[in-house]
Amino acid sequence: MPVIDDRGLAGGGGGLEVVRPVGLRRFTHAVHDVDGTHSLIRDWPPVMSLAIHWAMTCGLGEGFDAPEVVAELVARVGREPLPETDRFCVESAGLSALTQMEFGIRRAVELGNVPGEKGVRHLLPERPFGCSAQKVSDTFFSLSAAERRANSEIIRRIWAGQERFPDVAEPPGLVAFIAERSARLFKLYEAVLNGACRDRNTADARKNPARWRVPGSLEFMERLRALGCRNYFVTGAVLYAGGGMLEEVEAVGFGVGPGRLVEAMLGSSWEAKQPKDEVMRGLFGREGLESAAVLVVGDGRTEIQAGADAGCVCLSRLPADALRQRQLHRQLGTNYIVTDYTDPRLTELIRAE
Repeated sequence: MPVIDDRGLAGGGGGLEVVRPVGLRRFTHAVHDVDGTHSLIRDWPPVMSLAIHWAMTCGLGEGFDAPEVVAELVARVGREPLPETDRFCVESAGLSALTQMEFGIRRAVELGNVPGEKGVRHLLPERPFGCSAQKVSDTFFSLSAAERRANSEIIRRIWAGQERFPDVAEPPGLVAFIAERSARLFKLYEAVLNGACRDRNTADARKNPARWRVPGSLEFMERLRALGCRNYFVTGAVLYAGGGMLEEVEAVGFGVGPGRLVEAMLGSSWEAKQPKDEVMRGLFGREGLESAAVLVVGDGRTEIQAGADAGCVCLSRLPADALRQRQLHRQLGTNYIVTDYTDPRLTELIRAE
């Protein structure tokens, strides 16, 4: 059985930082995030930043996700600073993609950039990216001051890392509008991501898998399995056969399936948000796992927060220059931060009993 043993390690040094030592702890399972934690195929932050910015400012009329819009957005990825959404993507890493899309739609509502009785009202001097302001009377809704405050409160909570808001009452028309536009924005985001980097990088990963893995990643997971640990992938991306995230993890060398390097991969759907904390709790329940015997490895706030809250051991994989993310993960309660998986102290930390 593998164990975590930090009794001979302290503080920082090299690529491993001990944030909250646990002493000696046995574990049997590991839950891993994928993007940024192990795979580098998806350079998603600039794509998501642009997609959310687009949602906030375009007016969200029926043509907001047309194929020509996808092509135009692909060409614009990374070409301009987007301070609010750039920062949001840093701080929302690990949330369900549908929650991140919801943030953009709610900000559009907050800004008044939604279809309405008189068409679409834009707060910017010029309509961005050529989006047409068209009347969509069937989605018009008038919000009271209290309902606008509720929408703004949910925006604040999403930025703070929450994904469910059962205590906030909202009008059915607004709820339906956000759900419908969020699902469409999610598909728009994935299409832009494919065109901007994902398809090209996946093709190259089939030829050069090591180029698209975090250094030492595959060896780290193979070592966990050799020690008797069962690995699981949890992602906010949509899983579907023959493509998407499943295709990517296979391209970088991670076999998925019972008895393979990764026992199973758990993800989302296009329409229904599935926060990672809920997915993780479901896995723990189905497998009969004690959370204290689970290692959580990730670069997003959601999996680290969920793991810390459940009493798991948490290992954050963050680049040395990811200063804001490192600060957040320390606050969330991670136990260790690694730059990558090549530091020899990681072999000291995780060993056979």
